[in-house]
Amino acid sequence: MELIANLGLGFETAFTLTNLMYCLIGVFLGTAIGVLPGLGPTATIAMLLPVTFGLPPIASLIMLSGIYYGSQYGGSTTAILVNLPGEAASVVTALDGYQMARQGRAGKALAASAIGSFIAGTIATVLIALFAPPLAEVALKFGPAEYFSLMVLGLVVAVVLAQGSLLHAIGMVVLGLLFGLIGTDVNSGMARFTFEMPQLADGISFVIIAMGMFGLGEIINNIENEATRSVMVKKIEGLWPSKDDMKRIIGPILRGTTLGSALGILPGSGSILGAFAAYSLEKRISKNKDQFGKGAIEGVAAPESANNAGAQTSFIPMLTLGIPSNPVMALMIGAMILQGIQPGPSVITEQPQLFWGVIASMWIGNFFLVILNLPMIGLWVRMILVPYPLLYPAILVFCCIGVFSLNNAEFDIYMMAIFGVLGYVFAKLKCEPAPMLLGFILGPLMEEYLRRALVLSRGDASVFLTRPISAVMLALSIVAIIVVLAPAVRKKRDAALQE
Repeated sequence: MELIANLGLGFETAFTLTNLMYCLIGVFLGTAIGVLPGLGPTATIAMLLPVTFGLPPIASLIMLSGIYYGSQYGGSTTAILVNLPGEAASVVTALDGYQMARQGRAGKALAASAIGSFIAGTIATVLIALFAPPLAEVALKFGPAEYFSLMVLGLVVAVVLAQGSLLHAIGMVVLGLLFGLIGTDVNSGMARFTFEMPQLADGISFVIIAMGMFGLGEIINNIENEATRSVMVKKIEGLWPSKDDMKRIIGPILRGTTLGSALGILPGSGSILGAFAAYSLEKRISKNKDQFGKGAIEGVAAPESANNAGAQTSFIPMLTLGIPSNPVMALMIGAMILQGIQPGPSVITEQPQLFWGVIASMWIGNFFLVILNLPMIGLWVRMILVPYPLLYPAILVFCCIGVFSLNNAEFDIYMMAIFGVLGYVFAKLKCEPAPMLLGFILGPLMEEYLRRALVLSRGDASVFLTRPISAVMLALSIVAIIVVLAPAVRKKRDAALQE
């Protein structure tokens, strides 16, 4: 009964005209962003953070949430129509989706994607409603030692799940931790790593890093590797699967949703990992194994369900523990802080309207996305034809305006440019920027909880091992490191890096 009452409060909050409007704006922007290659939800949310300053907290979080899970929908459209994934998680969808389009079955592929995404999003939202409050109650038992160990586990898992070189991933996390130390030390009041620049006294804003690394860095990289875009599919017909197709996709949708929901909670690229895992599972157990890579509808339904479920369950650790499971959730935490909301388990008890309003808006947003995606396919196809010389200067201007509005300081624009160049260099070195952003967000919090734990224990470091929850999380961190250093795992990782 309590759950029903909470959901009633959520729908009452989400069904106001203002919140419905911002939910629609969010999912529309998210779909548009997913369609355009090189413009992921991280860069978009980073660019729009200054815009949300003047919005009510609930409306801003509903809009930003809509952008995130909306981008998961949009990325599949161009992956299917023109073999051009708008989102990293849509790379798997392109394997069979584009082949279906070439065979004249683009409509069925798009419908399978939309149906799978809607079902997955609905189920994932139910999971958030069911499991978020119990997790928050457990989180209330956490002390400084437990929070520190949890963040250590989060960073370790982010390294384990990062693509490419393990050494690169570790290096990026460490770099993020170092960037997080810049500014004034809260305890001593001493400036650290500011190089006597007063502009760095308050540290570097995560908005600047996110815009530079994910926005400008991607723009520079895309301009250098400008791809020739040609829309092969001009007319979309048959936007509904047959009875046989429906029978074939129900199982993959449910299995993909289960995998994606579980992996989405983990720190790192949960939705991307979920999409690959769901595709691999279906390829192994399907009765139509020979069709995979040649236009199997299961190869569209499973990964799309997984990445959308993962996108939504990634809100669980963010809303209940205040821990970001991916860069987008790190930005969402930043948005909450900018609105004067302290992320963590207290959000459910102190701000129930915000918590349940955001959850209820996900159901509404998923409904909006089904309406947007199928009838407006023609618009999304036209959007990918916008020439790079017109598209990216506009984004660049928007980035500069957004960063300048933070402190009305030119210095912030220069810093964004520096991180943009760094983002480009890291892309060339095949270093994922995501672990760095997670390290940057979690670094100051880790330091704060480490100091608190040591102060409360009077300098006794064994407190991290004597408290059961803390000890378990540190043990899991060690197990994760051992697993990733195992020879068999390293061989697979190196093989994937060489491909």
